[in-house]
Order: sequence, then structure tokens, then C-alpha cells
Amino acid sequence: MPKFRKIALVEAVQFNKLGDHPAVIETAESPSGFGIFTLENTKVAFEVKPTDWIITGAHGEHYACDDSIFRETYVRVD
Repeated sequence: MPKFRKIALVEAVQFNKLGDHPAVIETAESPSGFGIFTLENTKVAFEVKPTDWIITGAHGEHYACDDSIFRETYVRVD
């Protein structure tokens, strides 16, 4: 099966509390109490948990990524 590597640079901030990233909102619809609207979830916020990373994609879109998956997928570039 073919293999692919991500090549786009993204910005990311680790979320721990409200205010860490402006796209994260408080919501009663999420078990954690926090959510983010994504390209796929425009009416109901996608759950964000403390320690998740909030990624800003190549086109300015935002989405949350579990810390363990983020660390397996991304390498910091300074």
C-alpha cells in the first residue's frame, strides 16, 4: 500500500484552559465542556480536551488533535 508524508507546515497550540486558543469555546454539548468548530463540524462544536493540540491548517482552518497522536505525527520546526 502507498505511504504518504505530511508536508504542510501548521501552527499549533496545546490547549489546557479557556483562553489558550481563541477558536476554543465553552459548550454544554461536550463532555469536557470545551469545543471547536471545524470544517466538518460547523453546527456542533467538536470536543476539545485539556492537553489536546489546536492546529491551524494550511488554509486557516482549526481542529483539535489528541496529544499522543500529535506527538506521533508532528515534529517541531523553529
